Amino acid sequence: MERIPILRMGDLLLVTIQVDMHDRLAMTLQDDLTERIVRDSAKGVLIDISALDLVDSFIGRMISNTAAMARVLDAQTVVVGMQPAVAITLVELGLTLHGVKTALNVEKGMALLGKNLNR
Repeated sequence: MERIPILRMGDLLLVTIQVDMHDRLAMTLQDDLTERIVRDSAKGVLIDISALDLVDSFIGRMISNTAAMARVLDAQTVVVGMQPAVAITLVELGLTLHGVKTALNVEKGMALLGKNLNR
């Protein structure tokens, strides 16, 4: 089964989505990520979506739900690398990604997580 790698960097988890997301892969990522947050006692999650050219409503909801699950598990989520077309699509679909912080790139996302985690 196809899986998206989740890397640990101290108390942070880094997810870089480099393939086109389909519903089953999105659900697998959500399960894997929540398990890793608990197993690694992660305090932050950075999701890099810079390789995604398109996001449908299901993937948008999955990102929002994953961030909500991370919050319940005491981890903050930052999504980085959103392409303009993806941002436009999410707004047109009415998906606000409630509770999801965003940054333009990985460096800014890491800085945002560090600031929010009082590093």
